[in-house]
Amino acid sequence: MTGAGTAAAYEPVNIVHTEHVQAGPYSLTVGFSQWPLRAMQSLDFTFIPDGGIADKSGTLTEIQPNGKVRREGPLSRHPRKREDWGLDVRSLDQQGDWTFRFTIDGPQGRGQGDLTSLPVLKQPGPPLGISWAVSSIPLLGLIVFLSYAWRRTRPAAVPHPA
Repeated sequence: MTGAGTAAAYEPVNIVHTEHVQAGPYSLTVGFSQWPLRAMQSLDFTFIPDGGIADKSGTLTEIQPNGKVRREGPLSRHPRKREDWGLDVRSLDQQGDWTFRFTIDGPQGRGQGDLTSLPVLKQPGPPLGISWAVSSIPLLGLIVFLSYAWRRTRPAAVPHPA
């Protein structure tokens, strides 16, 4: 008999911080796999309504610090925590206070609630431009090496008889 195999070989979602949102008659626990949140840093989010998700549906609207809607879409099961709604390996692209707006439909009707002032700190590490510049140095070195090797090994031009 064989074990569970590679299908079950995934890292579980480790929730290190939670916030609570009241969306009408529904209480929702929002979980984060890293805290504090940092811009451009991937993490998992879970959204767990009291009583589970079986008889409910909903939408999540991500509102950036400047007030623009970044994403609006249906709440779906987390790929690695199937009994809850969630987002897998998601990052928030700018620092500031974000808002997550939840709209939930269920047996008690429709409810809406916001998780406001969700602090997202500055991106860790050097700025993106510097990171890209440093990471492209090996590629540039390879191009220079291949150009040099090609010029050294190509056959010499033979003059054509006139």
